[in-house]
Amino acid sequence: MSEQKIDANWLIGDVLKDYPQTLPVLKKYFGEGCFTCPGARLETIAFGATMHGFDADAVVTELNECLAEASSRT
Repeated sequence: MSEQKIDANWLIGDVLKDYPQTLPVLKKYFGEGCFTCPGARLETIAFGATMHGFDADAVVTELNECLAEASSRT
């Protein structure tokens, strides 16, 4: 896998803004309601994962895998 770009301290809103190709992964873990919630701009991946009952490392790994796949297609 390529160099990790996203870590658990990133804000969910920043991940979506900077890497829109991660939308399916974010939806999978946080649901669509997360994107209209003001908390998405203030909450980290780690916090969101905890609140939704997921392991933050698993979410981060999948987000970075998504980025690696997207960059390999270009």
